[in-house]
Amino acid sequence: MYPHERSLVKRLKDKPFSLLGVNSDKDLETLHKRLKEENITWRSFWNGPMGTGGPISTKWGVRGWPTIYILDHKGVIRFKNKRGEAMDEAVDQLLAEMEGAQTKHEDEAGAKK
Repeated sequence: MYPHERSLVKRLKDKPFSLLGVNSDKDLETLHKRLKEENITWRSFWNGPMGTGGPISTKWGVRGWPTIYILDHKGVIRFKNKRGEAMDEAVDQLLAEMEGAQTKHEDEAGAKK
């Protein structure tokens, strides 16, 4: 999935988009090495060595890797486990919705003046 994620980050570099990773490598040294090898430039959190028993995955109800959550601009989980083209479509949909909401808000603010 890393090549696709890299392309998504690159394509959306000027958009209000963030990709976050959660990893359960056995130790931080292994994680840092892998992040460098895979050219992972986005923020990535270490969940500890306990796999899905770590604190982040436990709080989010993750039972297996990879688990993908796609959140909207309000922080609401709108899609789960979309990959590849389906992930792109979900992200693009949410960006369009956000841009539409911003335009509507700006139009309403301008009309009130």
